[in-house]
Amino acid sequence: MKGQIMGSQTVVRDVVVVLPGIMGSTLSKNGKLVWAPSAGAVLDAIATFGRSIREMTLPNGIGDHHPNDGVEPVGLMPDLHLLPGLWSAHIGYGKLLNWLRARFHFIEPTAGKPDLIPNLLPIAYDWRLSNRYNGRRLKSIVEPALERWRAQGGPFADAKLIFICHSMGGLVARWYIEKEGGAGITRKLVTLGTPYRGALNALDQLVNGVKKGIGPFALNLTSFARSLPSVHQLLPEYACIESPSGLLKTTETTIPELETAMINDAMLFHDEVDQAVATRTADAYDIHPIVGTRQTTWTTARVFGKSLQPMETIGDEEEGGDATVPRLSAIPKGTRPDSNIICFIADQHGALQSNQAVLDQIEAILTAKPTVYRATTRLELGVKTEPVVLVGERITVEARVVGGKRVTLQAKVMNERGKTVSTNVFRLLEDLHTVEVETLPPGAYRIMVEGVGSMKTSVAPVACTVLVWGGSQ
Repeated sequence: MKGQIMGSQTVVRDVVVVLPGIMGSTLSKNGKLVWAPSAGAVLDAIATFGRSIREMTLPNGIGDHHPNDGVEPVGLMPDLHLLPGLWSAHIGYGKLLNWLRARFHFIEPTAGKPDLIPNLLPIAYDWRLSNRYNGRRLKSIVEPALERWRAQGGPFADAKLIFICHSMGGLVARWYIEKEGGAGITRKLVTLGTPYRGALNALDQLVNGVKKGIGPFALNLTSFARSLPSVHQLLPEYACIESPSGLLKTTETTIPELETAMINDAMLFHDEVDQAVATRTADAYDIHPIVGTRQTTWTTARVFGKSLQPMETIGDEEEGGDATVPRLSAIPKGTRPDSNIICFIADQHGALQSNQAVLDQIEAILTAKPTVYRATTRLELGVKTEPVVLVGERITVEARVVGGKRVTLQAKVMNERGKTVSTNVFRLLEDLHTVEVETLPPGAYRIMVEGVGSMKTSVAPVACTVLVWGGSQ
C-alpha cells in the first residue's frame, strides 16, 4: 500500500475492503430489518429473528444460489451480536471501522457529497448463503469500485485491493481472490480468526443442535442452521473425528443428522480453493493471518449414536485457539505453523477485530512500518465462560495465566452500551483464577478480563461475550 502522511493520518492509495464474519451483517426482509441488534436491543433482535425463522430458513438444494426470498444485507454490525447455539458471539465492528478512519485517510461519500469515489468499503453480505455465492457477489462490488478509483489516474492508477476480513469473511474473500480472478488486483489479504480449515463448533452445532443449558430459550435454530450452506462450509476440513483407526475426515465416515451431499459440497469448497492456490503461477498477493490463541477450543470429536462429543485435544495435544477456531485452522493450508507471516494474539474469536494488539498489527501490515505490538511483552491469558446463562444464574469466569505467574486479575462487566456495571476480582486456586459474577438483568454483556493495579499494563486483556436469557423473552 503506497501512501503519504497527512497530519496524523496515512493517505491510502489502495481500496480497502472490510468483510465481517457470520452474523456480522445486518439483514432486512422486504425492506424491514430482521437481524440488526443495536445497543441495548440484542434480545429484541433475537426475538425478531425468531419470529422470522421459518421465512429465513433456506430451501433444500439451494446450493450456491440466492433464494429470492426478499432478504438482503444492509450494513456491518456495530455492537454485540449473537444467536445462541449458532457459531459464536461477536463484539461488533464499530471499533475496527472507527480506528481505520482515525488512523488512515480514506475517501467516503457523505450526505453533502454523495458522489465521492470511496476507497474504504465495509461490505455486508447475506451470511446464510454459500461463500461461493458471496465471493461472486463480492466481485461485482469491488471490481467496479477499484476501476472507478483507478480512473482518477496519477498515484491511483496502479491501486489494488486490500482485504481486512474477520472469521468467515476471509473465506468469502479467498474464494473471490482464488476462483473469481481477484488475485491479480489484490495486494493484501488480512484475516482475523478465519477458519481456513473449518471449526469443530460448526460441526457441534449442526449435529447436536442448540446447545444444552439454555433452559426455556424457545428459538430452535437447528433446522435453520442445517439449511445454511455457509455453516456447512465452516465444518472442519481436517481429520477431526476420532475412530479406532485414527482421525477421520467428515467425508470418510457417517455424520449423524447431516446431509452427506451438503457435507461433500462444503469440503469441495475447500478443495477447490486449495487447488486454485496450488496451481496459480502468477499474481501473488500477500496473506497475513492473525490467529487467536491460548483459549480452550474444541478441535476433535467422538460420535455417539446421533450425537457428538467435542474434545479440546487432537492427537493427545491441546491445540488451543480463539475459543471458536482452533489454531491449526486459522492458518492457511500449506503454511508452516511457525511461519513469520502469522501473528498470534491471545484473545477470543469474537473480540479479535477490536483487540488493540490486532489493530497495531493491521497498522504494521498496511504501512509496512514497525509499530508497537503490545501483546509480545505482556502476559497472556486463557479465559473460559458460558456464552449463555439464564436470568438469575451467576456467571462463572475462569482464567489461566500462561506460564502460571501469580497476578491479580479482575473481570469488568459492560452492558450493550459499553457502560461498566460491575468489577469483580478473581480468586486464585493453584494456577486457576475464578470469579462468580453476580446475577445480571437479561441482555448481552461484554466481560473484559484484565490485570489490576500495577499489573494492568503487564497483562494482555481478553474479552468474551455472555448472553443473559430470561424465560419471558
